[in-house]
Amino acid sequence: MGTASPIARIIVKNILFPTDFSTASDAALPFALALAKVYSSTVLFAHVLPPEPRPQIVTDRVPAQDDQRWRHAKEQLHDAIQDGAVGGTAHKILLNRGDLADVIPQLIRSEDVDMIVLGTHGRRGVSKMVLGSGAEEIYRSASCPVLTVGPNVLNGKDWIPRRILCPVDLPENPEPVVNYALSLAEENEAQIILMHAVPMVPWQHRESVQHETQLSMEALIPEHADDWCTPEFLVRWDYPAEAIVHAAQEREADLVVMGVRKSRMAGWSAHRPWPIASEVVGRASCPVLTVRV
Repeated sequence: MGTASPIARIIVKNILFPTDFSTASDAALPFALALAKVYSSTVLFAHVLPPEPRPQIVTDRVPAQDDQRWRHAKEQLHDAIQDGAVGGTAHKILLNRGDLADVIPQLIRSEDVDMIVLGTHGRRGVSKMVLGSGAEEIYRSASCPVLTVGPNVLNGKDWIPRRILCPVDLPENPEPVVNYALSLAEENEAQIILMHAVPMVPWQHRESVQHETQLSMEALIPEHADDWCTPEFLVRWDYPAEAIVHAAQEREADLVVMGVRKSRMAGWSAHRPWPIASEVVGRASCPVLTVRV
C-alpha cells in the first residue's frame, strides 16, 4: 500500500446525545447506544432549555412558575433513559438553560466529549435539525466528530458499521479523516471504501485521471492495514454530494465518514463543504459522521 501514517485507535469515552424528545431524536438514540457498546462509552443525555425572554416590565419572579419548564424537561430526560432502551449502558443526564450554540461547546469542554450524536428531520439539510436553528452551530463548530442520523436512515437497533464509505478530497490532505475511518473500520471489522469525486472531466482524460486518483487514494492506506482489510477505491465523475449519496446507496454503506471545514473553500469544484455535508446528511440512507479537519 502507501506511505500513510499508522492508524491511531480512536477513543470514545463520552458521547453527547442532545435531544429535544422528538421522534428524530429517538431514531438517533440506538446509534449512540451502539457506539457506546463498542467503545464502552458513557452516553450524556442533554437537553437545553432556551433562555427566557426578558419581560418589558420587571416583576417579581414566581419560583414555581419559573421552574415548571425545568421540572418538565428533567422528567422527560428521566423518561428517556427509563424506557428500557438504554439497558446497562453508562449514562448521565445534563440539563442546561441558555443558547444552544453556547451551551453545547461548553458541554464538550466540561464533559470531555469525544463524539456527538444528533437526529435530524432533514428539512433543507442540517439547518432544520430537530434541535432548532441553533443546531447547525453544533454541526459547524463542534471540536469533536458529529454523527448525524437523517430521515432516510432505517432502524438503528443492533447497528454495526460493517461497510464504511469515506469520501476524500485529495487536494485538501484527507489523511486525518481516512485514519479516523480506518480506526472505526478496524474496531468493527468493517470494509472501507475510499471515494473521490471529480466532476466535469472530459471522457478522453478519464482513464489517466482515474489512474492517478486511485494511486493517490492507495497512498492513504497504511501498509499494515492489509492484515485486516481489503480497501475498495472509487472514482466518480460527479459532484460530491450526488456522488456520495449514490455510492452509499449502491455499496449499501452503514456509515459515511467525511471531513468538513468551517470557512474554507473545498477542493471539490466551487461547492462549499457545509452545503455538501448538509445535503448528504439529508439524503443518505445511513448515518453521516463529520470530522473537523
